[in-house]
This record gives sequence, structure tokens and C-alpha cells, in this order.
Amino acid sequence: MIVIKTMDEIMKMKKAGEILAACHKEIAKMIKPGITTMEIDTFAEKFIRDHGATPEQKGYHGYPFATCASVNDVICHGFPSKEMVLKDGDIVTIDMVVNLNGWLADSAWSYGVGELEPKTQKLLDVTKDSLYKGIEQAIIGNRIGDISNAIQKYAEAEGFSVVRDFIGHGIGSKMHEEPQVPHYGPAGRGTRLKEGMVITIEPMLNVGKYHAKIDEDGWTARTVDGSLSAQYEHTLAITADGPLLITDQS
Repeated sequence: MIVIKTMDEIMKMKKAGEILAACHKEIAKMIKPGITTMEIDTFAEKFIRDHGATPEQKGYHGYPFATCASVNDVICHGFPSKEMVLKDGDIVTIDMVVNLNGWLADSAWSYGVGELEPKTQKLLDVTKDSLYKGIEQAIIGNRIGDISNAIQKYAEAEGFSVVRDFIGHGIGSKMHEEPQVPHYGPAGRGTRLKEGMVITIEPMLNVGKYHAKIDEDGWTARTVDGSLSAQYEHTLAITADGPLLITDQS
């Protein structure tokens, strides 16, 4: 069942999103060679709690951290680690869900570390742009497939593959609600978008094949061929005035 939100509820989610976006901005300043992903996780948890919110991911189905920290060939759900020291040329994706007074916001951003190779920078740029291609289609009357297709067409035209195993979703007082939001597939299909729906769009693009494999920890998802992967995610509401970005960083 899709839960339609009132504008008051959407504004409560937006306040959670403001905390999340502010945290990402601070993390961006920290990203440099030599920092560990555990240092980032520790900072993020303190930042979220200091702003009166809680990190919703911590404890979710036993997940032990406030963030997911996915480096290079890790697509998503990477564990922060004291041993994972970021180095020049790396990509790290930090994914967080903030709970403020029972309302959630979810956003992931990929960061480049130090000097990047041109192909790495292109992956970051195209992944971010593909997110916004999807957001442009998030209007009343369109279907989920219009979002999915816009992302896939753009990403593949730029030479990247679109991960199938992990998708966007509805969100509100629960982290995962209906509808599911794939980042691939034909236009004109799927759930029709209505005012008051709140969803995440979170494309993950790979340099190589789109297939994923899961580490022994049961969480960490990697590219099967060891190629680089990147992800960008916003939470947004469907409104009469177009998509409202709940986790906007501007």
C-alpha cells in the first residue's frame, strides 16, 4: 500500500532532510586521502544526534553503523572500517537515513578522493546527472517507469551500466515503503505518480557489468568484475508544483 503524505508530514520529512544534507556538506569537507570510513561514520552519527535526530540505519535488521560507506567496487551497503583508509583516486559513497521525530529522509552521495582519473570523474558526473534526469520525470501523472527509463537511457548512452539489484522506494515514517522505484526499464509502465507520494531515487552506475555479488558479511554489495561503482540519491515528494527535494544540498 502506498502511503500518501500530507504537506505537513512532507515538511517534517524535509526538516530531517535538512539535517542530512547539512551532514553531507560537512562530510564533503572531510574527504581526503588518509581518512578512514569509520572516522566518517563516527562524525556522521555525532552530527545527527547533536541535531536532535537519530541515525535510522543503525540497528536496522542488525546493521551496526550509522552510515553505509562504499568504496570503489562496492555498490552499496559497505561497512565503515578503521582499516579502510581512503587514498588518492578513490570513490566513496556515504549513504544515511535520518530520523527526526519519527519522520525519515534518505540520501547517498559519492565523493571523489584527491585527484581522480578522467573516467572516474565521468562516472561521478553521469551518476549524479542521471539522478536529476529521473527527478525531472517525478511529476503528477507520470509513471515510475518514466523515471526508470530516463535514468537508464542517459546512463547507458554515456557508457555505464545501471545496477538492477538495488532500487529506490517509498519512504515516510518507515524506511522502505511502496512503491518500488527501479532505475531501468521501459517508460509508461508502473505505478502512476500522485500528489503526496514520497520516494527515493538512487541510481547506482557501474563502469563494467551491472551485476552485483554480496560479501560474506551479508550486506556489502560489489561489482562482479571489480569495476568502479557510484551512487547518488535524493528523497523527494510529488507535489502540484513538481518534485520537491527533501534532501537538497543547495
